[in-house]
Amino acid sequence: MSGEEPFIAAVKPLVDAMGGAMLPPDEAGPEDVVLAWEGVDVVAVRLPQLADSLDHILAAMERREGRPLSDLDRRAKQEVVRTLEARGAFAVRHGVETVASALGVSRFTVYNYLNREKGV
Repeated sequence: MSGEEPFIAAVKPLVDAMGGAMLPPDEAGPEDVVLAWEGVDVVAVRLPQLADSLDHILAAMERREGRPLSDLDRRAKQEVVRTLEARGAFAVRHGVETVASALGVSRFTVYNYLNREKGV
C-alpha cells in the first residue's frame, strides 16, 4: 500500500483536468478504467461523458482567464475556438451551441471563427 498514495496523487491532476472521477477499483463499472501499480489495482477512473468534458474544459478556461469567456475580446475568443477545435470540442453533439453560449456569441460567429482558421 505504500506506493499507492503517491500513484493516486500523481494521476489526480490528470483525472481532474479531464473532468473524470476517481473511485475504489472494486466499485469500477465496465466503462471505467482501472489503474494498477506494481501489479495491484489501485484506483478506477470514471471518464466523463463527452458533453460533460466540454463543460469542464470551458469552466477550466474561464478559471484560467479569471473572468467569463463572454468577456473576452474577439481575438481571445478566436483563440478559445482554436484551442477547443484542437481538443475535439466540435465533434461533441451541440458542441458549437455550447461554445457559442459560453462565449456569448452566435453559432454563426463560432462557425466563422472555425472557417477563418481553415482559410475558407
